[in-house]
Amino acid sequence: EGFGRIGRLVARVALQSEDVELVAVNDPFITTDYMTYMFKYDSVHGQWKHHELKVKDSKTLLFGEKPVTVFGIKNPEEIPWGEAGAEYVVESTGVFTDKDKAAAHLKVCDN
Repeated sequence: EGFGRIGRLVARVALQSEDVELVAVNDPFITTDYMTYMFKYDSVHGQWKHHELKVKDSKTLLFGEKPVTVFGIKNPEEIPWGEAGAEYVVESTGVFTDKDKAAAHLKVCDN
């Protein structure tokens, strides 16, 4: 949840891990084209030099051949994390800062 500085860092770590699979990201404020640009050319962590990243369509990013679903939903209770196959959600927007607010993600994470 959120593809700002922290969300992109979490994605970078997940994409380089054999134990974590990135299945979806949500950010209602930026397009997939801008997500791709910010991820590729991070001013703090440097240029992404692993597998190719490109936009497949307005709802999908391709990290190499790996599709990652993109949501642009403001209300966390409406984000279909479970449909995307998410088991865990990293809340990195800075908006849902207490347990009750962040728990809204859990309601839709169960398949």
